[in-house]
Amino acid sequence: MRTKFSGILTLLLAFVVQLTFAQEKTISGTVSDNSGLPLPGVNIIVKGTSNGTQSDFDGNYTVNANVGQSLVFSYVGFNSVERAVTAATSNISLQLTEDAAVLEEVVVTALGIKKEKKALGYAVSSIKEEAIKDNPETDLTRVLQGKTAGIEITTQNGISGSANKVIIRGMNSFSGNNNALYVIDGVPYSNDTNAAGSFVDGNSGSSRSFDIDPNNIENIDILKGLAATTLYGTDGRNGVILITTKTGSTKNMNAKQEVNIATSYFFNEVASLPDYQDQYGGGFDQAFGWFYSNWGPGFYEDGLGGWGNDAAFDENGTLAHPYSTSAFLGANYPDYQALWEGARYDWKPRNSVEQFFKTGGVSSLSANFKGRSEDNRFNYGMAFGQVEDEGFTPGNKVTRTNLTVSGGAKLTNKLNVKGSMTYTKTNFKTPPVAASFGSSTFGSGSSIFGDLYYTPRSIDFYELPYEAPDGSSIYYRDDNAIQHPLWTIQNAKFNQKVNRLNGFASLDYNFNDNINLRYQGSIDTYSENNVNKQNRGGRTGDLVTDSGFYSTWNNTNTISDHNLVLSGNNYSFLNDNLGFNFMAGATSRNTRYDRIGINSYGQQVFDFFNHEGFTDYGYIEYHEERNIVGLYGQLSFDVNNWVFLNLSGRQDWVSNTSKNNTLFYPSASMSFIPTTAFKGMRSDKGINYMKLRVGYGTSANFATGYPTATGLSLNTQGWVDQTSNSTNSFVGNPNIKPELFAEIEYGVEMKLFSRLNLDLTYFSRITEDLIIGNNPIPLSTGAGFTSTNVGEIKSWGVEAELGLD
Repeated sequence: MRTKFSGILTLLLAFVVQLTFAQEKTISGTVSDNSGLPLPGVNIIVKGTSNGTQSDFDGNYTVNANVGQSLVFSYVGFNSVERAVTAATSNISLQLTEDAAVLEEVVVTALGIKKEKKALGYAVSSIKEEAIKDNPETDLTRVLQGKTAGIEITTQNGISGSANKVIIRGMNSFSGNNNALYVIDGVPYSNDTNAAGSFVDGNSGSSRSFDIDPNNIENIDILKGLAATTLYGTDGRNGVILITTKTGSTKNMNAKQEVNIATSYFFNEVASLPDYQDQYGGGFDQAFGWFYSNWGPGFYEDGLGGWGNDAAFDENGTLAHPYSTSAFLGANYPDYQALWEGARYDWKPRNSVEQFFKTGGVSSLSANFKGRSEDNRFNYGMAFGQVEDEGFTPGNKVTRTNLTVSGGAKLTNKLNVKGSMTYTKTNFKTPPVAASFGSSTFGSGSSIFGDLYYTPRSIDFYELPYEAPDGSSIYYRDDNAIQHPLWTIQNAKFNQKVNRLNGFASLDYNFNDNINLRYQGSIDTYSENNVNKQNRGGRTGDLVTDSGFYSTWNNTNTISDHNLVLSGNNYSFLNDNLGFNFMAGATSRNTRYDRIGINSYGQQVFDFFNHEGFTDYGYIEYHEERNIVGLYGQLSFDVNNWVFLNLSGRQDWVSNTSKNNTLFYPSASMSFIPTTAFKGMRSDKGINYMKLRVGYGTSANFATGYPTATGLSLNTQGWVDQTSNSTNSFVGNPNIKPELFAEIEYGVEMKLFSRLNLDLTYFSRITEDLIIGNNPIPLSTGAGFTSTNVGEIKSWGVEAELGLD
């Protein structure tokens, strides 16, 4: 009886096991997009459970599910699909369709992480390819002008290729760099501005953002606030401009190879000039004089202020030619002045300033090539760009050549490799544009615009020769105190040739469907060869400049960056009601800058530029290096896909200060989607979408250079018959502290009536412990200046963006 009962139990157990196995099935299949290309990374979740998987690089997946359950297929930028599991189901292969509304909400955030915009508790602005490619500007920074709220583009002057800056949400520091950080395909990109020297002296160096080819850009995302840029540490304190190139894009290709070639030609002209009057000529108080003012007699004979009341004019309304009466020519070039004896000059308005500027042209050629293997395991790309920009100012021209090569491979189902390298060659030429009062310059150097714009309406500089017999400048002033603009164009030149190489290589390893480890190493290095020169015989008022000078120097800047990141994604709890992601990483960044060259003055032979042809010499030399090491982390939570919380933090250590050289920056942000939480709020004819957000972030600016050290100068030319050391006038401050930034922002994003997009942000920011680099100290200390911390800056602002689909 016992044996029989045991046999019955055995049969019953076998039946239960068989029934269990009959209910659980292994489902496999392939997921692709609407063009048939495989989609890697698609989430396949058994509805109502935490069981699931992701599709591999070829779009294939395998998952276990019970009969009667459903599989949910979801992927960012595509419509989710649900499929039921039946007794006959063993394969579910499908195509996901793109959701245009969702695609527009995917943005690139810190460290190149893509997130849905609804999950962000801070402001992010995106600029698409369509807004970039048809812009005639060859400088990406100028392309950004007017594209989004909260960004100010400051341009040194209107010359093609000249320096500029991108200031996001105003100035944060008096002495520090306020320029935004550029990151291209995850690689920090130097945007040094005016490294050629002071623009006050006419050194019109370009910004290195000019090296970026706008034709190779697919998308730009701009992180404005500190809550968005915490993971970049001190380098991200002024906002971050994230650029995704066409060669660096991960967007799926519709074909095995794609080739795009584009060419364009644009004309450019000077945008605006002073509103000149044509009623009065040169002089003061309506009395004639060869001055640079326009307060002289009128261009009419009779009446108050007419030229008929001035004894300098004859009955025909003409004057003695300025070169025939010039005291300067009489004293220095009497034979040349004799050539102008008896010559007369008509008193009438001229338009020589307008005639000075020409119509420039910008030609552009770009080619992009991308390809992939049949199984999509390998991809490659190449981009070429050539730009030639002939400015509207005579003597101004800039050319740029870009070549990018990139590629990637899926070595195994878990290991991927990717890399890219870009070479850029730039040649920038311009006449000098020193800061000017109109009749003289602030410092040394010449000014083409200053001497030009202040030309009296009675003067046509095309009618007045600009060279004396020895090649020096002559002009209409009796004392020849103003430099002829045409002489400046012919004899004063600045040239900057740049060779640049930047690129990266990365490895990422997927431990499983959730855990990923990625390493990326990158380098960005450029070499600027600068030449600034002017023939002797100028009339700037600066003895060194007017004696003729020749300066040649090289700027070399190298940034090497290493990043190691461990990330976990797509964790869900509480029946998929709570989502969780995390990231932890370490980074190191080394920046080295070197400048070396020679400055010669006292030209011996006119138009001969070689350092041996000058009487006096000076060295140009400066070196700077800094290391930054950082640890960072981020935790992200979402509740029912309508409340999102992000917590981030980073600790930085810098190498150029002995004290106060480390700091921790925390940040937090949250977003809430009322239209998802309360279904009744959403209406096709009213509010389609609403997001409320709040973010708090911090950062810091560590002093650059060597603020804690007192320098020692070895000046071999400072003493007669001996060499001596001396300390400079700056004494180091070992207690210098970093500037501290804190910001809070509130915002609302809405879509109304299926067409109207609104993004409104309020922010408030404070900077404490401002660094003053050259604070005067009593001379009794043995020095004149030191760096110190003083005061604070408070700022707030409102950003509003309104768009129409």
